[in-house]
Amino acid sequence: MRTTVNIDDTLLREAKSLAMQSGRPLGAVVDDALRVFISRAADAQRTASTFHLPTGGEGGLQPGVDLDDKEQLAALLDEDIQGR
Repeated sequence: MRTTVNIDDTLLREAKSLAMQSGRPLGAVVDDALRVFISRAADAQRTASTFHLPTGGEGGLQPGVDLDDKEQLAALLDEDIQGR
């Protein structure tokens, strides 16, 4: 498709140089550059929209908490709620 765009002079010189070095038309170099840019932007957007729960670092169980002791867990939860 034919279109008109304004391109920074330095970028245009570099793109023309790359086209000459690679023996390809300028349009093909610009197409490739746009494909890479759009692909990276899409990847960044997908990554930003993915939610990950933290699985390491600070936190975890308090010392002395036994997950198999239901009564102790209930008491700890009651203390936490009443302490607020």
